[in-house]
Amino acid sequence: MHLVIIGNGITGVTCALTVRRLHPDARITLVSDESPYHISRPALMYTYMGHIRPQDLKPYGDWFWPENSLELVQATATHIEAEHHLVHLSTGAPLAYDKLLVATGSVSRFERWPGQELQGVQGLYGLQDLERMHRETHGVGQAVVVGGGLIGVELAEMLHSRGIAVTMLVRDTHYWGSVLPPEEAALVNRQLQAHHIHMHYSTELAEILGDSAGRVRAVRTTDGREIACQWVGLATGVTPNLSLAQASGLETARGILVNEHLQTNQPDVYAAGDCAQHRQTGLGQVPVEQLWYTGRQQGETVAYAICGQPQAYQRGVWFNSAKFFQLEYQTYGQVPARTPSGTHSFCWQHPNGQLLLRINFWADDNHAVTGMNTLGIRQRHDVWDQWLRQGTPVTQVLAELGAANFDPEFFQQHEAAIVGQFNEQFPQHPVALKRRKGLFSFGA
Repeated sequence: MHLVIIGNGITGVTCALTVRRLHPDARITLVSDESPYHISRPALMYTYMGHIRPQDLKPYGDWFWPENSLELVQATATHIEAEHHLVHLSTGAPLAYDKLLVATGSVSRFERWPGQELQGVQGLYGLQDLERMHRETHGVGQAVVVGGGLIGVELAEMLHSRGIAVTMLVRDTHYWGSVLPPEEAALVNRQLQAHHIHMHYSTELAEILGDSAGRVRAVRTTDGREIACQWVGLATGVTPNLSLAQASGLETARGILVNEHLQTNQPDVYAAGDCAQHRQTGLGQVPVEQLWYTGRQQGETVAYAICGQPQAYQRGVWFNSAKFFQLEYQTYGQVPARTPSGTHSFCWQHPNGQLLLRINFWADDNHAVTGMNTLGIRQRHDVWDQWLRQGTPVTQVLAELGAANFDPEFFQQHEAAIVGQFNEQFPQHPVALKRRKGLFSFGA
């Protein structure tokens, strides 16, 4: 069997390594136009900030690929000829395949603003974007970041690390308004203000203005303000990369449509990762998943299907983590920006305004937890994953909250204050503290 994988991100590489384990004699070829070797895309910002060297972006040494008989081709896949099982490349002869995985990832999403083609205007997704940012922010004093999601705050931190003054334009009334409840957003906003990031909420970009040399000199907002800058980062999200799929007759909607085994509408052609869209989704799941861990899971799932051992894709409990400068963030389960009907939301904040824990739970008789957010407090993945999978009652979760604490030794513990506030807010569901062996433990 010859497996060709278009894309060498986490999905493509995970699929390749899983197939190598399941099918030791398979021929496996990875095609990518970004770089010949797999890189850790979440680490791009730390290269720009000088925390790691460019060569450290590669999780595997160059010897790893020939050692595991994985062929690497740096080229752009331009067309899939599914009826003849061929992939046409920008360089060289077409590749014949027995099985094909399209794992082309995402591309930055722009809104076709006037002036977005000017020099010094870009998004941040891949290695070429990072290299361009290195070049075009040299000597820059002022920058504007458009968008208030995770990429936006990454760009702000990167620019801040080089002493560049940053202004962020956010169309929502608070940071990441489509995802974070107001209390969480307020903590993030304080962190941004502490690092002198100038925030403009309820503000949208109208136009990017250039100078006579074709370089950005300012932006104009929809309310008529003009903000001087020499670089603009467009952080308005990403969208599935569908250029190859649409040129090749693969059925698409927002992403490449796949079934539970990540099979497309073409025989022997699969799609996985950021570019894939599930035809059917379970309760509380989304059709397009653009996270590192879901890409890894899909890479494993599609490998089993390719090797004739199909297993339906099961994402499991949703989770994510991020870092807003020094403020760490974790989320598990379902914690929408607005509390849904039939759900209670308990939110504890430390008086210092830098720590927060939110727990959502059903308002029915069972009171099972449905999700949690935390800022500034580290929690154990396996504990929360188990609680959410099992529908654990919120009183039991609070009784065992110390088991989820992942903060370093000697960090202040906050379980007593959290339980105390819960008892005040929900006196009908009291949780009692018990002292055991000199430490606090909890019992409902």
